[in-house]
Amino acid sequence: MNELRACLAVSSAFLLAALFASAPPVHAQQDAWRATPPPGKTLMFVFRNDSVAVAARVPVFVNSVRVGELANGSFVIATVNPGRILLRLGEQTAPTYAFEGAASQSYFARVAALGGVKPVRTEVRLVREAEARPALAQSRFLGAATVAAGAPPPAPAAPPPRPQPPAAPVAAAPRVEPPPAAAQPAVRPAARDTAPSAESGDQWEIALIASGGTFKMANDNPTVAGLSSVFDKTSSPVLSIEAEWRSKAGFAVGGEAFYYKNDLVTTPPPAVSKQQVLAVMANGKYYLRAADWFYPFVGAGIGFADAVYSGGNLKGSAGGLAYQGLAGMEFRFGSVGLHLQYKYL
Repeated sequence: MNELRACLAVSSAFLLAALFASAPPVHAQQDAWRATPPPGKTLMFVFRNDSVAVAARVPVFVNSVRVGELANGSFVIATVNPGRILLRLGEQTAPTYAFEGAASQSYFARVAALGGVKPVRTEVRLVREAEARPALAQSRFLGAATVAAGAPPPAPAAPPPRPQPPAAPVAAAPRVEPPPAAAQPAVRPAARDTAPSAESGDQWEIALIASGGTFKMANDNPTVAGLSSVFDKTSSPVLSIEAEWRSKAGFAVGGEAFYYKNDLVTTPPPAVSKQQVLAVMANGKYYLRAADWFYPFVGAGIGFADAVYSGGNLKGSAGGLAYQGLAGMEFRFGSVGLHLQYKYL
């Protein structure tokens, strides 16, 4: 295959997760979803989004304070002191989810009621701000509350010791007292009931990227099938479709289909032909988070390219190994973004 070089490619990147910029504090019900924490406080958003709508309401307790009852498509806000935050959905028998809240940070808990289960059961998980804010913007605000910092409920006191029988002629085995209640290890909900951290490094998301732009050949007069040729160096059209899986740590892997076309004149005798190239590539990238909305990246790919020639006195195809280097930047705005990239293929 001929050596080819790409210039700047501009595309629309459809992302399933990207971070929103900070929003102003709450002033009215219509902008409650934009709320940010007061200085030195932690803000807890709890919103409900059922995959299949369930009619039952779900009581919400933050640090043992009831802050509202969630219907599908609604949310509540709790302002708490930094430290341990306890979240419970339902009455006393429901599991309690515990996590550490930092000062001047917002946390978002997504609640989903399970259909066909009585009494109603829920699934809870902490989600990133980029996923939560669009859902909050379309949800109904039920109210806000300020509650004190939570602490685990005290363990029950140990039962009083039983009276001992009179000493027998044969010494009885020593009685082992249970350890004090405060020394017993705390029991947490099962792993499936524990709300995962929003910053967990093992979470992945998918992004779809559609690209167009300019692509130029490095050599405009190669010999093709024994015929001297002069290429139109600028390709038209240039199209790329890419799907990639991204980790929270910045690494991404994916696949790309890249297409471009060039006109060429072969001699002898002079005749106009066309070259169409399709490259199927496996790519790896690393995104550096410079800001919540700005991600420079570098990457590389390897795959297979196939060129088809038609028209004039040149017909046929040729293919072989292809590889590429990538560098660029991505601007993310919620679930969409702008993808600028330079590639050398």
